[in-house]
Amino acid sequence: IQLLIYAPNFISVIVLCGMVRMFLSPVGPLNQILGTSTNWMTMPEAFRTIYIASGIWQGMGWSSIIYYATLTSVDTSLYEAAEIDGANRFQKMLNISIPALVPTIVTLLLMQLGNVMNVGCEKVLLIQNPSTYSTSDILSTYVYRMGIGQAKYSFASAVGLFNNLVGLVVL
Repeated sequence: IQLLIYAPNFISVIVLCGMVRMFLSPVGPLNQILGTSTNWMTMPEAFRTIYIASGIWQGMGWSSIIYYATLTSVDTSLYEAAEIDGANRFQKMLNISIPALVPTIVTLLLMQLGNVMNVGCEKVLLIQNPSTYSTSDILSTYVYRMGIGQAKYSFASAVGLFNNLVGLVVL
């Protein structure tokens, strides 16, 4: 189970998307647990959930390493003093651990805000299919289809430039 949690950060997006497709296939583990044969990858209403959940799964390992490193830097005497004062585990977490994690959480959030307009085009292209275009189409895939698919290079360049300018303003 730990391999499933930590591995996605260290494997390629192609392999990750293959694993997602395998888990969500009509004969995959999810359908075996639920006792159904639903093809989740062709459901437009499930695409956003699949994309977000796979992104969380992919980043969970690296984020846990960063948060664990932050927690190891907390002075242990704070926990000892709280224990002497009669604090339980929840109170120690609420009053010591979470305040220690706040600067790291804010830093990681600010780093991710710069990437808000640069959603991973490759992951969307790998898990989308024509039946999910209504919910899976993003700016990057739109530029790809206009520029490469329909040979509208100047239009695709203008949309790409707009995307970069908005990303710069957000950053």
